Amino acid sequence: MEDTFLRQSKINFSKEVTNYYPEILTDEALVFIVALHEKFNTERLTLLKNRVAQQLIFDSGQFPEFPKETKEIRDSNWTAGTIPQDLQDRRVEITGPVDRKMIINALNSGAKTFMADLEDSTAPSWKNTIEGQKNLIDANQKTISLHDAKRGKSYILNQETAVLLVRPRGLHLDERHLLINNEIASGSLVDFGLYVFHNTQTMLKKGTAPYFYLPKLEHYLEARWWNKVFEFAENYLEVPVGTFKATVLVETITASFQLDEIIFELKDHIVGLNCGRWDYIFSYIKKFRNHPNFVVPNRDQVTMTSPFMDAYSKLVIQRCHKRGILAIGGMAAQIPIKNDEEANAAALEKVRKDKEREVQNGHDGTWVAHPTLVAVAMAEFNKHMPTPNQLNVKRDDVNITAQDLVEIPKGTITEAGIRKNINVGILYIESWLRGHGAVALYNLMEDAATAEISRTQVWQWLKNEVKLEDGRKFDTKLYKELLADEVAKITAVVGDENSKKGKFALAISLFDELVVSEEFEEFLTLPAYKYI
Repeated sequence: MEDTFLRQSKINFSKEVTNYYPEILTDEALVFIVALHEKFNTERLTLLKNRVAQQLIFDSGQFPEFPKETKEIRDSNWTAGTIPQDLQDRRVEITGPVDRKMIINALNSGAKTFMADLEDSTAPSWKNTIEGQKNLIDANQKTISLHDAKRGKSYILNQETAVLLVRPRGLHLDERHLLINNEIASGSLVDFGLYVFHNTQTMLKKGTAPYFYLPKLEHYLEARWWNKVFEFAENYLEVPVGTFKATVLVETITASFQLDEIIFELKDHIVGLNCGRWDYIFSYIKKFRNHPNFVVPNRDQVTMTSPFMDAYSKLVIQRCHKRGILAIGGMAAQIPIKNDEEANAAALEKVRKDKEREVQNGHDGTWVAHPTLVAVAMAEFNKHMPTPNQLNVKRDDVNITAQDLVEIPKGTITEAGIRKNINVGILYIESWLRGHGAVALYNLMEDAATAEISRTQVWQWLKNEVKLEDGRKFDTKLYKELLADEVAKITAVVGDENSKKGKFALAISLFDELVVSEEFEEFLTLPAYKYI
C-alpha cells in the first residue's frame, strides 16, 4: 500500500506515454528509482553546472592541466580492488544497442564480453529504453529468444555466451518521459536503477554480478558521484559494497588529465578504463572550439596514430596497469562490405593492423562493432597476448606530458571531408529520430559519437572560415551550396516518397541549425530528444 501511494504521489509520466510497462516499472522498482533521484539528482545537476564553468575557462584560451590538489593521489602507490574472474580476460568486446536481436547475436558472437548500450547506440525513445531493460532481464535469465516471421528465422542463446556489461546514459541525458516530484528524471539513474533492481539477485545466483560501462565522465568528482550511487544501491539491495563493477570510458579530453583520480574515486568498483576514441575526438574539438587557430582536419585523417590520440592511449595503459586494472582499446567500426571482396579484405586488414598496434602497445582488450570482426581482433590478441591480460606490462617507458595530450593533429580540410560530414550527419540524425541509434553508413557503424564529430567539425570550420586544401574559403555561402547538393544526393538515393515518409526534413533542419548556430550545442541529442 505504501509503495502504491508513493508511486501515485511522486511519479508522473509525460503525456505521450501510453505503455507503462507494469512488469518493469513495478511499485517496488519505482520506489527505488525515486530513492536514487531524491538522493543524487541535485548533485548530478550541480556537476553539469561545473562542466559549464569549466568550458568558460577553456573559452578564455586555457588548456586542461593535471590537478594540483590531487598530486598525492597520482604520485603515491595504491591499487584498485579485485577484478572478478569473468572479467579477467576481455580481449575482444562487442558493443551495440539493446534491441532483442542485437543482444542475442552479440552474446553469441564469440567475443569475451558484450556491452549492451543504452547510450550512444540506442535512440532513447520510451519504447527502446524500457523494452531494452526487459531484453536485458531475459538475457540474464537465459530465456531471451526471437522469431523473425518475415525471414523464417529464430534466434536463441548459445550454451556459452559473452559476459554482459551495460552502459547507462551519461550524466547530461534526462529521461523526459518520467517525472519524479515534478522534476525530469535522470537517464543515468533510471537506466542503472532499473537494471540493478531487476538483475542483481539473478546474476549473483549465476556466479556473476551487474557490470557497467560509465560514459563521458569529465571530472573525478563525477566518478565520486557514481561511486556513491553504487554504494547506495548495494546497501539498498543488501549486497556487499564492491559487488557492482565498472569500466570507465575515457572519452573526454579532461578525463585524460585525471585518470588516477577517476580510478581512485571508484577504487572498490572499478575494473578498467576504455579508450572511447570517437567521443574523445568529439570532446577534443568541442572543448577547444573557441581557441584561436585551433582547427582539426578531416575526420578520416584523425586516427589512433595521431600524436594526441597515441599519447592518450598509452597513458591509459600505463595508469591502468599501475593501479591493477585493465586497459581496453578502441572501437573498430567497420562492417562487412558485401559484393566487393577486395574492398572488404582491405577493410579487414585495416582492422587487423589497428588491433595489432593496440595489443603490442599493452592493451588488455579491444572493441568491435560487428560480429564479423570478432575473429580478426581475437586472432591478433591471441597471437600477441597468450595470458588473460597484460597487467604485467607497466609501460614505465611512457612519459606523457600535458602538451602531448593536446597536440593539434596535422592534416587538411577538403570539400570531400565537408560533404561527408554533412551527408553522414543528416543520415544519422534521420535514423536516430526514427528510433535507431546504431546506423550502418558507407561500410561503417555510426553512432551518436561519430555523428557528433561530423556536425562539430562543420560548425568549427564554418566559424573559423577555414581555408580548404584547394585554397577556397569555407564560408556560409559555400556551406549552403554543399548542404543543398548533399540533400539532393540523399533524396535521389532514398527516393522522394521515402524522403517524405521519413524524418529527413526535420533531420536536415536540425543539422543546419546545429551548424549555423552562433552558440555551440553541447550534444546534438539534446535538441533532438524532444522529437522521439
